[in-house]
This record gives sequence, C-alpha cells and structure tokens, in this order.
Amino acid sequence: MNRQYYVYIMTSKYNTVLYTGVTNDLKRRVYEHKSKMVGGFTSKYNITKLVYYEISDDAHSAIAREKQIKGGSRQKKIDLINGMNSEWKDLYEEL
Repeated sequence: MNRQYYVYIMTSKYNTVLYTGVTNDLKRRVYEHKSKMVGGFTSKYNITKLVYYEISDDAHSAIAREKQIKGGSRQKKIDLINGMNSEWKDLYEEL
C-alpha cells in the first residue's frame, strides 16, 4: 500500500501568520488544528485555514520539503500559496 504524505501551509483568518507542517493524514491534521486539539503555535495564533498543500509518496522527501519551505522566506511561502490558491480560500472543504 502506498502511503501519502502531505506538506501543508495553514494561516490565520486574516492571513497574518503562516504555519508549515507535514502529515500522513491531511484531513485529520487540519481538523485537529481547527478544533484546537493541537496545543502550541497553531492554537496560540488561531491557525485554522488550510491554504496550500502538496502530496508526496515518500516520507523522507516530504520532511525534507517541509524543512525547505520552513527555511524559506515568507515571500517564498506566499508565492507557493498564490500559485495554487490565489484567493487564499480554505482548502479543507475540498479534501
């Protein structure tokens, strides 16, 4: 069975804070963020909107990609989001 891994970017209601993460179950993970089941950063900054994700079938490359995105500038993240989701709408509903 092929597992899928997701590198994702979430933001707050007014797109002020960007959070990058990696998971093997995007729908569950975003739900956890939305319902504040995850403490810490996303809960503190009210990160509830999924605005970008990409799919990988390899855990190591997904984690490497997450680190690459996290290490990049805010502008690079904004460019990624704009390329996939120029309206910055919540993609959770489409999962």
